[in-house]
Amino acid sequence: MKRGSLFLLFLSFFFSVVHAQAYETTIEYSKKKQNAYAIEYPYSADALQNAIVSKIGKMGYKGKEEKGLFNKDKGFIVFKSAYINDISSDALDYIVKVEQKSRKDKNTSVLYMVVNKNGEDASAGFDASEGTRIKNFLESLQPEVAAADLELQIKVQEDVMAKAEKKLRNLKDDQDSMEKKIKNLQDDLKKNAKDQDNAQKDIDNQKAALDALKAKRTSNN
Repeated sequence: MKRGSLFLLFLSFFFSVVHAQAYETTIEYSKKKQNAYAIEYPYSADALQNAIVSKIGKMGYKGKEEKGLFNKDKGFIVFKSAYINDISSDALDYIVKVEQKSRKDKNTSVLYMVVNKNGEDASAGFDASEGTRIKNFLESLQPEVAAADLELQIKVQEDVMAKAEKKLRNLKDDQDSMEKKIKNLQDDLKKNAKDQDNAQKDIDNQKAALDALKAKRTSNN
């Protein structure tokens, strides 16, 4: 690829990150359609989810992930009664979900955030500034997402390296085993050669004895 094309590709990626904008949408949660705030990032779903969980986790809140085979809310992570001062001074339930944008595009994912209070949609009572603060909060995740993506890449590379090291250890073990077998075989060959030499001497002695006996038979005739 030409240098100019690489530069344009870099600019395209750079501006897609810098200008990633949060927007309002809806999503199905708790058996009803709810207002939500969403944003796309050019990273995997794992990286984006790790980033949001880590950011809110550093504020002292551990999310509970919805699980269960028949749970329609599976995949949502709920941070109950959390104070996110960048958004609101009230304790709110922040419910997030990250999805891969499409099956083909594994490197773009969407983060959804639903805000509840006492089980009801809290965003209905938000003024424009509070909605803007949520969007700003989602748009500020870029450093955390990039860091989370880097950690995933490091983990993948560590796994690759661990497999390569294991392969080398196995090859060395095989070499040690083969060298031991070769040494044992060499010892067996030496023993076999010595045994052959002793066997030949025994044959020579037995032949000499036989010849002596035959000589007596001739002389007696």
